[in-house]
Amino acid sequence: MKGDKSLFSAKDIAYIGIMIAVIEACKFALSFLPNIELTTFWLIMFTLFYGRKTAILVPVLILVEGAVYGVNTWWIMYLYIWPLLVLMAWLFRKCESALFWAIFSGIFGLCFGGLCALTPFFMGVFTEGISSGFNTAFSFWISGIPWDIVHCVGNFVFMLILFKPIGKVMKKAFHMEQI
Repeated sequence: MKGDKSLFSAKDIAYIGIMIAVIEACKFALSFLPNIELTTFWLIMFTLFYGRKTAILVPVLILVEGAVYGVNTWWIMYLYIWPLLVLMAWLFRKCESALFWAIFSGIFGLCFGGLCALTPFFMGVFTEGISSGFNTAFSFWISGIPWDIVHCVGNFVFMLILFKPIGKVMKKAFHMEQI
């Protein structure tokens, strides 16, 4: 209709496709390293430089992940973990410090297992009751702490090294001022 503006332009849809391709390519490239990933980095960067429209990127990314890798409990975890990351990045979007974002993404990596433990908690609650849910979630979380530490360090290092150079490229791509 005349005068009717779409929420997403063709350019937006192309950007979203490119962003998902970048995330998936990085995921594949680093798949030989346990708990080292760039998904956190990219979701933060896309939120900072692409803004609110990143909110549509996340469900599409999760659908692609399910189509490529299959759907299991990890997929359920992604339904709330990645949107939470984007929301938190959006809340702190005014901060331009590489160190802040390195610490932020490191903490997110450290908390990842605890966030993932919510799924086993509810699975245990629905099958065996609250006690079973707590025990399942707690053992799931505790057994993954060494991997959360690796995740934390990887996220911190990637963000600290890549924030400024990738930020400069993204500002040009999204027509913004320099960092």
